[in-house]
Amino acid sequence: MTETIFSGVAIVLVFGVLAQWLGWRLGLPSILLLLAAGIVAGPIEGFLNPEALRGEWLLAFASISVALILYEGGLTLRFSELRGAGGVVRNLVTVGALLTWAIAGLAAHWIFGLSAALATLLGAVLVVTGPTVIGPLLRQIRPTGSAGTILKWEGIVIDPVGALLAVLVFGVVTVPEAEDATVEIAKGLARTVFSCVLGAGAAGGLVLMLKRHWVPEFLQNAVSLMLVVASFVFCNEFVQHESGFFAVTIMGIVLANQKAVDVRHIVEFKENLRVLLISTLFILLAARLKIRDLQEVWLPAIAFIAVLVLVARPLAILVSTWRSPLKRNERIFLAWMAPRGIVAAAVASVFALRFEDIEGFEQARLLVPITFATIIGTVAIYGLTAGLVARRLGVAEPDPQGVLIVGANAWARALAATRKDKGFRVLLVDSNRNHTAAARM
Repeated sequence: MTETIFSGVAIVLVFGVLAQWLGWRLGLPSILLLLAAGIVAGPIEGFLNPEALRGEWLLAFASISVALILYEGGLTLRFSELRGAGGVVRNLVTVGALLTWAIAGLAAHWIFGLSAALATLLGAVLVVTGPTVIGPLLRQIRPTGSAGTILKWEGIVIDPVGALLAVLVFGVVTVPEAEDATVEIAKGLARTVFSCVLGAGAAGGLVLMLKRHWVPEFLQNAVSLMLVVASFVFCNEFVQHESGFFAVTIMGIVLANQKAVDVRHIVEFKENLRVLLISTLFILLAARLKIRDLQEVWLPAIAFIAVLVLVARPLAILVSTWRSPLKRNERIFLAWMAPRGIVAAAVASVFALRFEDIEGFEQARLLVPITFATIIGTVAIYGLTAGLVARRLGVAEPDPQGVLIVGANAWARALAATRKDKGFRVLLVDSNRNHTAAARM
């Protein structure tokens, strides 16, 4: 038994890192290779026993891992990026999310024959896109203008929104009285706001500890990790289910935008941790699948994915970018970029497990295979075509070539101006605010 566990751990690590490397080497979305590796290692070859991966330990590990991924994503979000794009991001995670939720729920009800409750829940789960798939694609494409910033912010902020919607739906469908359901929704929203406050407080506490030098440098990453996990678990267990996703995302955003202490070393550590977590999670969750479940949903899933790609996403972008300064080609590119990722898989797995103990929800077993089919389909479509679409639309940046000048004094600015006139991209770096202000002017 011990040897089997050791072998499973080794298989997950080896397959995960190899899939990431092959994705980079071949220029393919690594998530496709990770999902393929999980399916091969699990239901096909049996290297990983699917039955042994059905315990609550895996879902707990998945939830904490997603929390760390969202925290790392929050650390990359700076409010200065939102100039000219903030309104579109706000619309995408509110009106756009509600529109996607409605269309996905209706499509799930009509195409898969799910009950209204389960279809509504699935629609909420599939609102999310996610940094685990958006980030690698953006690194490959390097979109110009505001499109990349909008997709990055949407991918991180929409994840806790989708999880919250799923929690609210679950609370409503398991409460018999309509008045009680309304109260449950109001309580859920209030508790989520409180979780956001706790997340901001945890970030403030970490900043204070770093500023006062209460934590030595070699422990700062560990303390950061501890606070993230503690905040996430506390909010999930004692405040509101899945509200921990909001808490850790807010924690990351607050840390990224404060000026009191330098957190670059924490960001670098979380980036490295994210690669391992993504590699492990996708393989473990894919290994839990049953081939017969995928076969049962795959044909209708094609029609379902077509609705998400060709109807839901374009309509959400059309509404969210109405009267925005975005150009037509940027809007088209945004409409062709909404892959689903690990958050959808993890949240669907959590709620499928919760419904197992409730009578009348036998169809809940289809939530996971439908979600994975959607992940595979959307990642394949967007991952294999987004680069071509971006280049055709003229929103993909070519191989970046330019000049970095350390210092922005008068001589450096004159040199930068001559290089820029020759068609080179120039970046000036200086800690002197007068110099940087003059360079911007």
